[in-house]
Amino acid sequence: MAAILTGRCNHFSGVPVFEPPAAAFGGGIAGLIALFPALSVVGARLAAGSGIPGGSSGFRSTPAVFHSTHKGVIVMAGTGGVSPSIYPTVLYADAQAAIRQLTEAFGFTELSVYEGESGIVAHAELVQGNGGVMLGSKGRGGRFDELMKDAGPAGVYVVVDDVDAHHQRAVDHGAEILMPPTDQDYGSRDYMARDLEGNIWSFGTYAPAIGG
Repeated sequence: MAAILTGRCNHFSGVPVFEPPAAAFGGGIAGLIALFPALSVVGARLAAGSGIPGGSSGFRSTPAVFHSTHKGVIVMAGTGGVSPSIYPTVLYADAQAAIRQLTEAFGFTELSVYEGESGIVAHAELVQGNGGVMLGSKGRGGRFDELMKDAGPAGVYVVVDDVDAHHQRAVDHGAEILMPPTDQDYGSRDYMARDLEGNIWSFGTYAPAIGG
């Protein structure tokens, strides 16, 4: 698949829109990071060919639109400007269907979705709370895709406030539930579900504090 991205790019609403100059895209990932420091984690993956096939050389010179703060840093709605430092990354044979299930059944919100010329999802970012997950299509090329081709299902834990309401939403959208909401002996309440391609998603209230 060609590395040039021509499809949609969806972003949060309610955040000021900033159009970076075309020169930023001519500089590849480095140019983007200069304008959007929050892309440093994503940029490192893309430059290594792990996020978008062809690494950082596949951007058109036509500017895309990124939602940003006035400081030029991409943030997630409701997080106070916090950018997560860890992003689970999952590849799907049908990434479009995965995005639909994750947003409709599991309550994620699209931060961005980049598609190649053929409509295959090259790279997407979905968020929930102050965390995020990256995903893309299997077989799209790049070093990460090559290394992950024989990988089995992934497991991701997501913190939610109301486990029972979240579980009901998943049930209402036909998600396969592996464990109903259950009180754990360590104080958490969790449930588990399997997505369309076998990955295991756990949703619960366990949220260990990090740092000071």
